[in-house]
Amino acid sequence: MLAVSACGGGSSESDDGTVELRFGWWGNNDRADATQKVIDTFQAKNPGITVKGSYTDFNSYFDRLATEVAAGRAPDVITLGGAYPREYGDRGALLDLSKVNLKMDKIGAAALDNGKFGGVQYGVPSGVNTIATVINPAVFEKAGVEVPDGDTWTWDDFERITKELAGKLPKGTFALADPTRTDMLDAYSRQRGEALYTADGKVAISAKTLVDWWTMTLELRDAGATPPASQTAELITQPAPEQSLMGRGLAAVQFDWSNQLTALTKAAGAPLKLIRVPGETGATQPGMWLQASQIYSINARSEHPEEAAKFVDFLVNSADAGKIILADRGIPANSDVREGIASVLGEEEKAQAEFIDDLTPKAGPPLVIGPAGSTDTPKILDRVNAEVLFDRQKPAEAAADFIQQVGTAIQQ
Repeated sequence: MLAVSACGGGSSESDDGTVELRFGWWGNNDRADATQKVIDTFQAKNPGITVKGSYTDFNSYFDRLATEVAAGRAPDVITLGGAYPREYGDRGALLDLSKVNLKMDKIGAAALDNGKFGGVQYGVPSGVNTIATVINPAVFEKAGVEVPDGDTWTWDDFERITKELAGKLPKGTFALADPTRTDMLDAYSRQRGEALYTADGKVAISAKTLVDWWTMTLELRDAGATPPASQTAELITQPAPEQSLMGRGLAAVQFDWSNQLTALTKAAGAPLKLIRVPGETGATQPGMWLQASQIYSINARSEHPEEAAKFVDFLVNSADAGKIILADRGIPANSDVREGIASVLGEEEKAQAEFIDDLTPKAGPPLVIGPAGSTDTPKILDRVNAEVLFDRQKPAEAAADFIQQVGTAIQQ
């Protein structure tokens, strides 16, 4: 599905010479509104270029993108994240950005490396974020449970606190949604000196770590700290912040990316806060890391790569764009833009910036980005996790199954 066809990308040129670019991203309606304002501002400054944006929710985005790439209809400017820049770059679908005029001198090397593989820069970061624990203090207060200290709490504390919440919250409100997701497995395993993948592209997480994780999550389910399996299966299909338990005011805790704080706060209608994930203090190494929140890449088959690069340059290097996007796509990766928007950030955006600043000296080593095929891992994890939660597999069986399936996916 990722093979690039011989035909060109989705851009076009009208009779009057105006270039039309297509730009794809994932997100909700609020992000779409902000993105359209950025597009309008760019077009006003570049009258010879029009940009047609299109988006969908996170779960659908990459399925649609795979189909578009295979058919030679991928957008000119593509939003990616995680292992996708490597996956698509290795298969020739992304442009080597050294071939276009795109400034990167104000973007830190660590963030740039998230879009660089095999010595080729395939993408530039929109911003910087990290996996974090989102807390709803109002739900804690309603239950009469003290909010944890993010600098000291352990996984034992996490289990104790969430089970205590389960015994005090009203029916339909939970301590948290089921926490099983690839980024949390990365953080949890990194604290133990492991990771999901090795640098040479093999599975690195141990069966014991997976067994310990699923033993914990089953105890949370049985205690009522997380929803029953049927509700968890339904929540997986509803990825938007406003559809989550946290966004609906029905959870005290949620593991999520720091740049989701604004959307979650708006959806919940209550002040939320960020703290570190459990277990960071005293771990073999910190599990949390700083990561490019999203990556902007250019379709290798775009008929207008320079115009696409001009739009990407505007997205990441323009103060005008920064003042519209703010921290929705992470704290801006460009240092000048970051300084330029500081005075106009809202409370949630300021909280994100402060959280990133505080974490920076405490963060663990850079994440090992998964090899080709690792983009299947989230779906594999969802399937195996369902087997565990529905009691069709024991944790040990699930651990072996997960390792085998991921190993097969990344060796294809």
